[in-house]
Amino acid sequence: MGKKRIIKQTEEELIKEGEKIGPKVKKEEAAPVRKITEGRVYVSSTYNNTIITLTDPEGNMLAGTSAGTVGFKGTKKATPFAASKVAEALCQIARKFGIGKVAVFVKGIGSGRESAIRSLVAGGLEVISIKDITPIPHNGCRAPKVRRV
Repeated sequence: MGKKRIIKQTEEELIKEGEKIGPKVKKEEAAPVRKITEGRVYVSSTYNNTIITLTDPEGNMLAGTSAGTVGFKGTKKATPFAASKVAEALCQIARKFGIGKVAVFVKGIGSGRESAIRSLVAGGLEVISIKDITPIPHNGCRAPKVRRV
């Protein structure tokens, strides 16, 4: 294959290249960071997984974690222990945003519902309210047609 040559550039050449690239790249002005003190936490607990989402008071998503992202696999994702670990991870994210008070909305019939709420409280978040938003059928689905023999 032969010898490979490494071309070394002097400092002057590097500065000239930087000047060529510099004006073309626009510096993006960062949006003003607003301090959020309150938020909403949506806990979706199913038989297979626990997903927790953090939003601002208007409902815009800030962060979300699940038992899979924390590191659990298979049936272990649906355990109360996994749900508590997910809630702890979300508490750390909420601290970075500066959120102290949250309203909790719980959805689903999994085993991680209560342990997630307990871990949110233990993680330092002040829970303002807890609301169950599990969808409940009012009249059920349509009955099957009558069997004729």
